[in-house]
Amino acid sequence: MTKYIFVTGGVTSSLGKGIISASLAKLLQSRGYRVTIQKFDPYINIDPGTLNPYEHGECYVTEDGAETDLDLGHYERFLNTPTSQANNITTGRIYQNVINKEREGAFLGKTVQVVPHITDEIKRNMRILGESGEYDIVITELGGTVGDIESLPYIEAVRQFRWEAGSGNSLVIHLTLVPYLAAAGELKTKPTQHSVKMLLEYGIQPDILVCRTEHHLNTDLRKKIALFCNVNINAVVESIDAPSIYDVPLLMLKEQLDKTVLTKLKLPHKVEPDLENWKDFLGRLKNPTSDVCIGLVGKYVELPDAYKSIIESFIHAGAKNECKVKVRYIKSEELTPQNAIEKLQGLHGVLVAPGFGERGFEGKIAAIKYVRENNIPFFGICLGMQCAVVEFGRNVLMLDGASSTEMNPDTPNPVIAMMEEQKKVVNKGGTMRLGSYPCDIKKGTKAAAIYGKQHITERHRHRYEFNNEYLNQYEKAGLVPSGFNPQNNLVEIVELKNHPFFVGAQFHPELKSTVANPHPLFINFVAASMAYARKK
Repeated sequence: MTKYIFVTGGVTSSLGKGIISASLAKLLQSRGYRVTIQKFDPYINIDPGTLNPYEHGECYVTEDGAETDLDLGHYERFLNTPTSQANNITTGRIYQNVINKEREGAFLGKTVQVVPHITDEIKRNMRILGESGEYDIVITELGGTVGDIESLPYIEAVRQFRWEAGSGNSLVIHLTLVPYLAAAGELKTKPTQHSVKMLLEYGIQPDILVCRTEHHLNTDLRKKIALFCNVNINAVVESIDAPSIYDVPLLMLKEQLDKTVLTKLKLPHKVEPDLENWKDFLGRLKNPTSDVCIGLVGKYVELPDAYKSIIESFIHAGAKNECKVKVRYIKSEELTPQNAIEKLQGLHGVLVAPGFGERGFEGKIAAIKYVRENNIPFFGICLGMQCAVVEFGRNVLMLDGASSTEMNPDTPNPVIAMMEEQKKVVNKGGTMRLGSYPCDIKKGTKAAAIYGKQHITERHRHRYEFNNEYLNQYEKAGLVPSGFNPQNNLVEIVELKNHPFFVGAQFHPELKSTVANPHPLFINFVAASMAYARKK
């Protein structure tokens, strides 16, 4: 029977429930268990696809085309196993499902209420992954903090679920804050006590407390927390601030979180965790032999979480190359042809990031012109690739007013245009080209050398495509389309001849980079930036 772990948060948001969940999953996986993690988000959007990145960070796309919370990126990067639509559920989706059933008459005329109908739908979604037969343990992270009005149905669903599942088949880990008061010179346990008290009011006794702290918890503090919160002292786990999120699994191993969990779930300890590869990655990450500075040109750079997967991909690729990648954020709106040299000075490579809308578009084009003409390694992702196509069209092919129809619907040269099937779409959410699609790579190209194979699959999230009417012109002038979708011949990758590294990808390679498998495009881009730095 599948066992269930619920991770709740108290006191404040951003304590790192996602990283604790991913770290615990990594430890259990390294002991031979099949583990997956799902995230329940209490907001009413159906998915994060329509949310502004400033609100919620990046939107992470799964293999099956679900637009999900960025925590799913952490799950995949840690576990190296793909997630799906079933791994991220929002209140919006729960209510939508219940209302659809009500319209169909599925409730036989009953009054539809939060309890039992909404809570039943939440429990049904909690069980989907467990009932697939693919997992021994399902970890469910509940977004928000205990006491939030929108989290109440989830907490109630967990209470019911645990009662129905019986003892030993589920447990609750409560992540809380033990703040340090500088004036008093001591750690305070009261916020944790209040948070657990609130959870108890809702009928849930946490089994394990994970305490986020800036200073180590001594035995007396642990005893005090254990006594006031009804948990064993070995179930009070310290989660101290770490230099990197990738240190957290080893910190949790030291705190024996995995052993405590297995004991409470009545599961055998199997083998000791095999974390040799993880330690090897950490060793390379912390002991780089060189460093490079790469510019990330984007419109949401004030909030680095908007580019979370790209930043993590640089960490993976940097460790692989034994190189520290310093990312310099450059706001695309502030870039102009006049100040591009000054703003991009001292960079060893430039990545032009994905995005939507006109804001910052011309700045991205100014950056690409500069790096193309000065042989600085360039990597364009999604809109970044489209900007490279527009820049080349304007400045090399001299196509008058070349643009994307997204930015200028009346452009005389629509080198980037909307896919035919997208022109009829009215709704915004979940209607783009989403999820995993195949791509065939041309022999003898840089892309073929990078991937080392001709057939790949990559994840997409976009509406606009390279306009194939201009294909021959681009190819003759040296911007070679080197990857195509086999079904509809859409261009997936472009690369510039006679340039150390100039590659644009219509897909999002950052979504497939993990600790165990850094993405080859990022590895090669970092290597090209290192080569450029050595020449300087």
